[in-house]
Amino acid sequence: MTETRTAAPGGRTHTAVRSWLGVAAITASLFVFLTTELMPVGLLTPMSTSLDISVGVAGLMVTLYGVSAGLGVPFIVAWTRRVDRRVLLSTLLATLTLGNVITSVSPSYPLILTTRLVMGFASGVFWAIGVSMAMRLVAERHASRAAAIVMSGISVAAVVGMPLGTVLESLDGWRTTFLIWAGLSALVFVAVVAVVPSLPSTNAVSVREVFGLPLRNARLRLVLVAVVLFVLGHFGAYTFVRPYLEQSASATPLFVTLVLMLYGAGGAAGNFAAGFAVSRNPRGGFIAGCAGLVVSLLLLLTIGHGPGGSIVTLVVWGVSFGVVQLSQITMTQAAAPGTFEAAMSLNTMAYNTSIALGALFGGLFVDHLGVTSVVWYGLALTAASLLLVLGTRPKPARAGHEGGATQTPAA
Repeated sequence: MTETRTAAPGGRTHTAVRSWLGVAAITASLFVFLTTELMPVGLLTPMSTSLDISVGVAGLMVTLYGVSAGLGVPFIVAWTRRVDRRVLLSTLLATLTLGNVITSVSPSYPLILTTRLVMGFASGVFWAIGVSMAMRLVAERHASRAAAIVMSGISVAAVVGMPLGTVLESLDGWRTTFLIWAGLSALVFVAVVAVVPSLPSTNAVSVREVFGLPLRNARLRLVLVAVVLFVLGHFGAYTFVRPYLEQSASATPLFVTLVLMLYGAGGAAGNFAAGFAVSRNPRGGFIAGCAGLVVSLLLLLTIGHGPGGSIVTLVVWGVSFGVVQLSQITMTQAAAPGTFEAAMSLNTMAYNTSIALGALFGGLFVDHLGVTSVVWYGLALTAASLLLVLGTRPKPARAGHEGGATQTPAA
């Protein structure tokens, strides 16, 4: 294993061990980016109390982060298309570290929102380049495995990151939580600098070409619309899962931590299961996962008023989300194999903007119609995403038209 060498850009080589250590560092990067983005979900109640704002207004911490992560990414990815991806990732992690420090000591809510707006730009660019970087580090036959490993960082964030943040908040306050996450971000920065080799940009394109992709690629358009509907529904409901459980099931902070960990474990299981199936049929994986999420939201409304029902619901929800998450990434790659980084920047824009809008609309529902209404909102939109994909079967992408083929899963 240690003698195996992988070709790097420019004819250089690096050992397989270093390649997989680089994949691990990128996975850790996803972990700190995602937990920073979603940490307020588990801390909405204490943060809103400490900052003297409503729970709905506190949800703007997720909204503004998602707005910048979504709207800025195609431009930043295109403008940095000549920047070595290792240098770019290191810069993004430095930004995340500083942002978490500022959040932990900020005396005012407006400063926190401004800081998270800036961190959102960094997070969005990572989502566009991270998976592609990992796939380039290893031999071509292992590219799909590398992508799955990176995406497992989502499950680790859900199993460990967010619940740990909730525990730390209960012990020493939410400010300590963000300070610790600043330290973790700094450690990941050091790991990336140490083990990720130089990765000159290879398939990034201009802003005009990026936004032209969905105009000429019907398959990519379908994926993006399905992602928007799914994320609007999922995060609209998930952002307010703690207040919902507190109100409907009289959940304590410890119980919330438990169910979030079980949700994350379910996500890990769903991601693992999807890894065996979505390379052959990502559309089928998306349909199965989306249907599971619809079922889980129905369960939340019907049996989620007690501890047992809440646990069952969050496990099903986590498994379903894990399946959908890997499926939609694979669908994006299959739709635009020759311009994957550009397609992922559009995917990231759609995904993160929808997180922001989902949290915003969810906050409006919570503040004006009650927390239960946001579950119905999530149910309606995830069902719409499911029906869209069920009702359409686009033609396969033409590799030559999309800029050349790479490792492309069949759809």
